[in-house]
Amino acid sequence: MIRVLIADDQALVRGALASMLGLEHDIEIVAQAGDGDAAVAAVAAHSPDVALIDVQMPGTDGLTAAARIGREHPSCRVIICTTFGRPGYLARAMAAGAHGFIVKDAPPEQLADAVRRVAAGLRVLDPALAAESLSHGACPLTDRERDVLRAAVEGGTIRDIARSLHLTDGTVRNHLSSAIGKTGARTRAEAARIAEDKGWL
Repeated sequence: MIRVLIADDQALVRGALASMLGLEHDIEIVAQAGDGDAAVAAVAAHSPDVALIDVQMPGTDGLTAAARIGREHPSCRVIICTTFGRPGYLARAMAAGAHGFIVKDAPPEQLADAVRRVAAGLRVLDPALAAESLSHGACPLTDRERDVLRAAVEGGTIRDIARSLHLTDGTVRNHLSSAIGKTGARTRAEAARIAEDKGWL
C-alpha cells in the first residue's frame, strides 16, 4: 500500500481528495492536515510515502512545508497539488524539492497515477504548465524584491513597508523601482499583481 498524507486548508477539498484516492486498491490515506506546519508534523507522526500538498495555506505555505519535509523526512516524496497552475509555482516547487506538480482539475485517474509514479521514484509534472514555465523563464526578482512586493500587496506607505521589513525608505523605493522595471509594470500594485499571477510571490 502507498501511504498518503493530504494537506489542504479547505476541508471539503481535502475530504474529496481523501475519498477519491481512498477508493484506489493500493493507496491508503494515513493523515490529513489543514496547513503547512500540521503537514510537517503529520509526516513525522505517520511516515507517509507521499505527501499531497496545496500551495496556498495559512501559516506555513505548501512550498515551505515541502522544503521542510524534504530536509527533515527525505523518505517522504512530495506532490504539490494546487488550483493555481502558475509557472512560477512550478519552478519554486521544484526548487523546494517537490517530486510532482499537478493541478486540482486534473482527472481523478491522473491524480492516482501521479501518486503511484512519485511513490515509485519518478517525477510528475503537469505537461502544459511545464511548457509554459519554460517559455516564461526563471523569476527575475531577487528575494528582497519579492519581500517588498508582498508587503506592497497589503497596502501601506513606503514607510510602512520599510518598517515592516526593517529597511530604509530609500531601500524600499529602490527595490520597488527594480521590481516594477523587471515586471514591465507601471505601478507597484501592477507589479505585485503580475508577480502573483506568474507565481513569483
